[in-house]
Amino acid sequence: MHGFWKLTWTEIKLFLREPMAAFFTLAFPLMMLFLFGSIYGNEPTPFFRGYGSVDVSVPAYTAMIVATSGLLGLPITMASYREQGILRRLKATPLRPQAILGAHVIVLFLMTALGMIPLVIAGKLVYGLRFNGDPLSVAAAFVLSSASFLALGFVLAGLLPTARTAQIVAMVLFYPMIFLSGAAIPREVLPEGIRQFAQVLPLSHVVTLLRGLWMGDPWGKHLGEVSILVALLMVGVLVSSKTFRWE
Repeated sequence: MHGFWKLTWTEIKLFLREPMAAFFTLAFPLMMLFLFGSIYGNEPTPFFRGYGSVDVSVPAYTAMIVATSGLLGLPITMASYREQGILRRLKATPLRPQAILGAHVIVLFLMTALGMIPLVIAGKLVYGLRFNGDPLSVAAAFVLSSASFLALGFVLAGLLPTARTAQIVAMVLFYPMIFLSGAAIPREVLPEGIRQFAQVLPLSHVVTLLRGLWMGDPWGKHLGEVSILVALLMVGVLVSSKTFRWE
């Protein structure tokens, strides 16, 4: 276990030294919060079911951080490590392969959670953020969403051969997904046709689930989103176990 935690701590430090990963996980959602919060404020409106712009944006920005870790962080890091021979050298150590991959999952999960904390604090202190849900339910939805997108990230990490390819493919998937799913812009302002199309995007279900539970919806109202995310997690684990390569 000592080697596992030492590797985990090393990966945390490497993550924080990577400018792009740290920016998109920790700083970018906060910048979005202050930018749109200063423009639209947080007055309750029927347009958002009696909530304000910031109230609906904080769970949506949390979904954006989940996508950042799963679609950008994991595939690019794994492809880069494989390209540089780091994965091969790690596999030659006494650590088991599951422990090596588990360390990366823990780091990305911790960084994803760390990205959510300043959003909630800033939203509460600056804009009077409202929350009517059950904290344990929102935390469970956050864990499920993160696990599903990390599984998707492992699929991409197994299929994409180089770090450059991983970066291009990840961005092609990431940017349309965050703008069409409601993670960056409230879904209510998008045209109906785009909202219908966005239903095929997995991130749309993360946004819907987190927003709904944040506002106090029961789990029973979101069984469709839960089923899709559980299916994504199971398929992702199955496919990545067949396609992941160490070198």
